[in-house]
Amino acid sequence: MNRGLDKMSRKQHHFKGAEVSCCVKYFLFGFNIIFWLLGAAFLGIGLWAWAEKGVLSNISSITDLGGFDPVWLFIVVGGVMFILGFAGCIGALRENTFLLKFFSVFLGLIFFLELTAGILAFVFKDWIKDQLNFFINNNVKAYRDDIDLQNLIDFAQEYWSCCGAHGPNDWNLNIYFNCTDFNPSRERCGVPFSCCVKDPAEDVLNTQCGYDVRLQVELDQQKYIYTKGCVGQFEKWLQDNLIVVAGVFVGIALLQIFGICLAQNLHQSEC
Repeated sequence: MNRGLDKMSRKQHHFKGAEVSCCVKYFLFGFNIIFWLLGAAFLGIGLWAWAEKGVLSNISSITDLGGFDPVWLFIVVGGVMFILGFAGCIGALRENTFLLKFFSVFLGLIFFLELTAGILAFVFKDWIKDQLNFFINNNVKAYRDDIDLQNLIDFAQEYWSCCGAHGPNDWNLNIYFNCTDFNPSRERCGVPFSCCVKDPAEDVLNTQCGYDVRLQVELDQQKYIYTKGCVGQFEKWLQDNLIVVAGVFVGIALLQIFGICLAQNLHQSEC
């Protein structure tokens, strides 16, 4: 009789283990299908943007841009999400040991790199600030070279109410806006419209509002354009929104840890 009870107990334990394994399996599959679809969407947007700019028909044009092409973000992030999501989906559905290991190890590696980058960014704050300044100035030079880069800079300057890396005079780095005497551009000694202080009474965007504005003294410039640099404004924004920014990063980290735990749990059990 004791032998029969032991057999029933083992059987019930096996059923419970199988039930838990099945729940983990389909939960991990659902978790990754969303991840995979988001990656496919990002990748699709990036490839579509490249196709619109003719990059797919002429790959060498990638090297023509002097600044940062925002489409790269969609391509790289979308590609990584697509591969990871696909590996996680198939690994969970087929209970493939190799794909589950690949998913958890790669996700763990990304988490470790993010953690390392966060620590280094805190330790080398001044160096990061210098690199940000260098990055913005490089993109100021290439402002007219790519429509996506132009839209990104305009968005940043409008959102943070800033102009240039450290101020409007940084636009001297751009061949269209610099104040040299031999510059034939109509935008000479001006700034992009995104530097302009918006007039609530204006219904139509005035794209010429920054023309010749840097010919005036700084006190007069403040009436028409933002005179604070984007590096300082970005730092101020980070300080004002520190809890939100930290919450987003912690949330992403917890999702990654959750995904790793699910994959490891499924790998160690059978459905």
